[in-house]
Order: sequence, then C-alpha cells, then structure tokens
Amino acid sequence: MSAPARNPSLTSAELSQVDALWRAANYLSVGQIYLMDNPLLRRPLRAEQVKPRLLGHWGTSPGLNFVYAHLNRAILAYELDMLFVTGPGHGGPALLANTWLEGSYSELCPEVSQDAEGMRQLFRQFSFPGGVPSHVAPQVPGSIHEGGELGYSLAHAFGAAFDNPDLVVACVVGDGEAETGPLAASWHGTTFLDPVRDGAVLPILHLNGYKIANPTVLSRIPAEDLDRLLRGHGYAPRYVEGHEPTAMHQAMASALDDVVGEIRRIQHMARSGQADEDRVRWPMIVLRSPKGWTGPSTVDGVQVEGTWRSHQVPLPAVRENPEHLAALERWLRSYRPEELFDEHGAPTGIVRALVPSGERRMGASPHAHGGLLRPLALPAAAGYAVDAPEPGVTSAEPTRVLGEYLREVFHRNPENFRLFGPDETASNRLGAVYEVTGKAWQAAIEPVDEHLSRHGRVLEVLSEHVCQGWLEGYLLTGRHGMFSCYEAFVHIVDSMLNQHVKWLKVHRTIPWRRPVASLNYLLTSHVWRQDHNGFSHQDPGFIDHVANKSAEVVRVYLPPDANTLLSVAEHCLASRDYVNVVVAGKNDTPNWLDAEQAALHCVRGASIWEWAGTSAGREPDIVLACAGDAPTLEVLAAASLLREHLPGLAVRVVNVVDLMRLQPESEHPHGLSDREFDALFTTDRPVIFAYHGYPWLIHRLAYRRHNHPNLHVRGYKEEGTTTTPFDMLVRNDMDRFQLVIDTIDRVPGLSTTAAELRQRMAESRQRHHTWIRTHGEDLPEIRDWTWRH
Repeated sequence: MSAPARNPSLTSAELSQVDALWRAANYLSVGQIYLMDNPLLRRPLRAEQVKPRLLGHWGTSPGLNFVYAHLNRAILAYELDMLFVTGPGHGGPALLANTWLEGSYSELCPEVSQDAEGMRQLFRQFSFPGGVPSHVAPQVPGSIHEGGELGYSLAHAFGAAFDNPDLVVACVVGDGEAETGPLAASWHGTTFLDPVRDGAVLPILHLNGYKIANPTVLSRIPAEDLDRLLRGHGYAPRYVEGHEPTAMHQAMASALDDVVGEIRRIQHMARSGQADEDRVRWPMIVLRSPKGWTGPSTVDGVQVEGTWRSHQVPLPAVRENPEHLAALERWLRSYRPEELFDEHGAPTGIVRALVPSGERRMGASPHAHGGLLRPLALPAAAGYAVDAPEPGVTSAEPTRVLGEYLREVFHRNPENFRLFGPDETASNRLGAVYEVTGKAWQAAIEPVDEHLSRHGRVLEVLSEHVCQGWLEGYLLTGRHGMFSCYEAFVHIVDSMLNQHVKWLKVHRTIPWRRPVASLNYLLTSHVWRQDHNGFSHQDPGFIDHVANKSAEVVRVYLPPDANTLLSVAEHCLASRDYVNVVVAGKNDTPNWLDAEQAALHCVRGASIWEWAGTSAGREPDIVLACAGDAPTLEVLAAASLLREHLPGLAVRVVNVVDLMRLQPESEHPHGLSDREFDALFTTDRPVIFAYHGYPWLIHRLAYRRHNHPNLHVRGYKEEGTTTTPFDMLVRNDMDRFQLVIDTIDRVPGLSTTAAELRQRMAESRQRHHTWIRTHGEDLPEIRDWTWRH
C-alpha cells in the first residue's frame, strides 16, 4: 500500500547526509562479516585479509542501517529521547556499525577507536574468537535486547516505555520475527500503554520478504489484509516501500515526520485532559525493502539480493574463489568509502552531520545501560508479619499476606514499580494491591468491570511471554517489578528465561552497564494445591530449568510460611542482577516462625528447627529435611507421629528455604561449605528429604556431599490427577505416613522393633484411599491436624 504523494521532507543537503550515513554503516557491516585487515581498502583486497570463517547476517543489516540513519535525523530535528530495540537481533553488524559511527562504541570501548586501526579492530573482533558475538548482545551499546532468539522485541519496547513519559522506543520488528507467538501477542501493548504517564512505542515492521530459507507470511499476504491486521491491533500504519535510495530516503523521512507529529499530538491531548475515551490509534511504520539491499545482485549467476540467499553471507567462498574476492571488493567500493572516512579512518563531516550528540545518541542512551535506577522505598517485612506466638498455632494465606506488603510497595513507589501477571493477580491472592492502583487498561471499560484503570500499574494479559517481555524491558531500563504466575505455566517462558539469564551473566562483566533490578518470579497455585485443576496444572519443573543456569545469576527460594515469604520478598526486591524464583502457596498454611525467627532463618537459608525435633543435645538417629510449604507440613506431621510412637528416637528437622544452599560453595555463591552442610545433615545418618519439586534435583545439588549415599528424597514424581490435596502427597509418596515408613526402613534396628507402627502407617494410607473415594474430601485427622509439641 503506497503512501500518498507529498513534498520532499529532505533538503538536498539532508538527503546527501542521510545517504552518506547509511552507506557508511553498510560499508562497516560488510567489513565486519568479511575483513580482518585492509579496512579502508587503501590497497587491493587480498584473500588473506578475509576471515577464514565467514559468520554473520547481512540480509537484515542494510534495512537496520537505513532505519538507524533516519531515526538519527528525527532525533536531531525534534530533539527526541529515543531508545532503539532491534527485533532482527542477528543484525549485529548494523548496530555495531552505527554505534561506532556515532562515537558511543569507542567511548565505551576505547580500544576500538574511531580511526583506521579502530575500524580494523571493529572488523576483526566481529564473530571471532575472543571478540564479540554476531548477534546484538550486551556488548553492543544502546541495546537492551538479546538477538539470540526472535519474538520478544515489541514486548521489551513496551516495557521500556512504561513510566518513561519522555521516551520514544523505536522497535524494528523483523517479518520473520512477526511470525512468532510472543510477537503476535505483543501487538496488544497499545491496550496497556498510558499516553499520560508512559512513553511511546514506535513499531517499524521491516518486510524484507524472507527468513533464512523461506518467504515470510506478512510480506506475502495482500496489502489490504496487512493494513486491516495492524489497524485492528490499534495502529495507524505509514508505508515506506521501494528499492531506489533517493525515493526511499524521502519516503522514510516523510513517514517519520508524520509519526513524530502524531505521537506528540496524542500525548499532548492526553496530558492536557483533552483526549476523549475513544481508543488511541498509535502510529507505526511498515518498511518494505529488499533483503540484502545494496549487496551483490547475483552470485554465480543466481539472484541473491531480494532473496533468502542474502540472509547470511552472500559471497561464501571469498578466500577460495577469485571471482568472489573481486565481487566483494566491488561491493565494498560501491559505498565510496573515500567519501565516508578521512585519511585517518574517522567518519567525515557528511557522515557525522546527522549524528546526535551526548546522550541523544541511541548508543549512549542511559535508558539502555541500566537506566537511572533508584532503589525501591521498601517497607520492613516485619511490619506486615502475621502473629505466630508458637509454631503452628495460627495460620495465614502467604500470598495474601504478601499482597498487603506489595500494596505498600506500590504506595511508596508510584513511578518505578509494577506487578505483571497473566490474569492471575486476584487468583493468586495479591488483590490488596488494588487498594492503591488498578489494572492498566486503555480499551473500553464496562460497568461490570473491576479495578480497570487508565493509569493502573498492575499489568495483566493472558500471555506469559508478553508479561515477561514487559518486565524485562521495564527492568533493563532502570525500574523494578515482579511476575506472578501459576507454577505449572511459567514453563511457557523457559526460553525467555534462558535469554535473560545469559544477558545478565554477560551484562555483569561489562563495566559500563550499570546494575539492574532483579527479575523476580512469584510462582504460586503450585503443584501440591492444584488438586482441583488436575494433572495439567501440576508441574514444579521450572525450578529444575532455573537450576541449570549460571550460578552467579539464579536464586531459588521455597518459603514455608507467610513470614518467611515476606522476608524473602523484601530481600529479592532489593537485589540486583539476579533472577529470583520464589515458590509460595496461596492456601491457608500454618505459621511456623515469627518475624524475627523468619528473618534469621532466611538469612541462614537452611537451619535446624530444634523445636520440631527430639535430638537436642545428642546425635540424631534420623534427619527429616524439607523444602517447600507442603513438604514442611508433612515432615512436621511425620515428626509428630515419631515423637508420639517412637519417643526414644532422636529426630532432627532441617528446613531449607534457599535451595542453592545445598550446592557446594565452589559451585554456587550461596552454597554451604562441607563443614556447614555436615553440621546440618551429618556425615553418616539417614536423611529423608521431602522436597517441593522433582526429587532428582536434590540429588543433583547434593551429590558431592559426604552423606549423599544416605540421602533419600521424596517429591513430585509425575503422579497427579483431580483429587484431594492430601491424595496428591500420597500419590507421590511424600505424605506423613510414608515418611514415617521411610524412617523405619532406614534407621538401623527399627525394621523389627517398629514393625507394628510401620503396618499402621501403611493401613492409614489405605484408609485414606478408601475415605476420599467415599466422602470426596480428606480424612478429618488430616484436614484438622495441628502441630503439638
């Protein structure tokens, strides 16, 4: 769909300047893919000056360079504060080229100076051992978006815009990326973007027609269908299409002039109170240009430019094939580098003419390098603690208690904290936050709706991908947040977690990247209380996935009650550069520890609960360990049964709230030393460990420990259905009766002296089985059980 004809937006001088900047970036992009030496082609190109392994992606780079050059012009013309988010993240050469041209790269990495030697280093380091990745990565100034996987750019862009009222986030969406599920859902961000308190997101859908080997869907559907699709998502698209550079430059400049004007109009109307209640239709740009634009038209008689063949390395045999080598030199010289770089190799005046200065350069945006992070004004967790005069005497719903704490966090931090979740804030019993803020919503609001607000700070959309993407963008630009999700379905973002952890691992090593707030997961509605929803909702495996990731980044917490959850939450919200996974129940749970005890226990991460055992002052005969709220309850119930029936047995109860404490200190910063671990778990006594998740993870974390041969773990073993809460435990052999049986089986001598007790425990399991099938609920002795000394 062509844009209507209009007067040119660019003067002759501006046209020359933007074209020179584009050509310079294209030249540098090709050079990074191919060259090790002779960066300015001051000498004829020789095969040995070409890299032995040609890696990188050319196809998307010229389009990215085109967009970057024109955004620079718009920043200068309109004094914009702009962040650049790169959807086609494999276009790393383009972003490195543009940040080098604007000077931000050399300022942050002085060894890559703005001269011939710096250019040589820029080329040589790209996708080279000891250098930088071929994707957009943390090493690229101005980036908040890892290019290793497609689909997340637009969600990141909206996250960056939330609570950044003066920021315009330009987000290039590749047409291959547009086929992914996360990106498809991310278009809905307009429904949640508040034009009063948030910034603007400018999507630039780049249709270059091809993925790595196939055409793209949005490039092939009828233009009218594409237009209807985008308008249905709440956008007013402008179209820039073609091949000839001069016409494309004029069209892009005109489109950006329109877009900036419309963004400012929308924001002015909303911020001055003149906007009506109709849906805001935000502007966007659809850029249709050839894949591999300005590259070799044909190679070996086959069309390359404008096809999938230009996706990566259009000339693959430069070292071996003299014709390819000559074609590469012609390609590089077609950009006329002698006009673009002076005798020292620095960009010439015509290239620098449209480069903004200082923090207006997109590679120098403070929003991209950690933002202007302010610590949260956190209330003391102890002020929200529930009464726990004695272990198990009172009870509470942990996440409901946390909701009251988060209500105060919202109150104290009205501009830099948000809660994200897929339609589950109320279900997860965090509803107290609505006393301070509503749910962000820019679409129609009906009288029956509750808590919807034009200026709400709780973000709910039924896409875990989008929730995580929003939160990542929000955190990486200097704010704080939490992602609440049903435990079984957080797996949907497994791959996003991979990318974020890898980003943080590298980010922590780069001195010019400032610390960012941790990504905090609250996983509730967990496996042991999804008895009503059934097997599909019963999966604790996200912890296993997290435990595989970089030890310096990941943390896993399993608070056993409301007060430990408060303590953990306070710690996580204050932390930096981590991924914190907190698994906590929303159902009524005994309160085991008061506020002071809970804080001390959480600092320790794992400790002996002397009040729960019978081994005070003597070596235990058995260690009953637990991690998680349901396992803790069952271990304490088993300890109570053992106290009653085997009073001479020395039982030690150990609770683990910080799961990574089980690893050796050599493997994880939170790991216990061998001496500390042995002090808790002994070196030679049987240990029965009731664990929230899959039991083999505990073995994996503790396999190096002295007492690992005596460690027996009970946990979820993929036995589930729609049933009662206690039956979930019985089905997975983690119930109190089975734990007593395990004790009898593993403590020497008990198999004969306690045979009758063992039989009674087995009979109790069978009685439970019969009872629930008759009455539809758990045995009264289970439902009404309370801890007694």
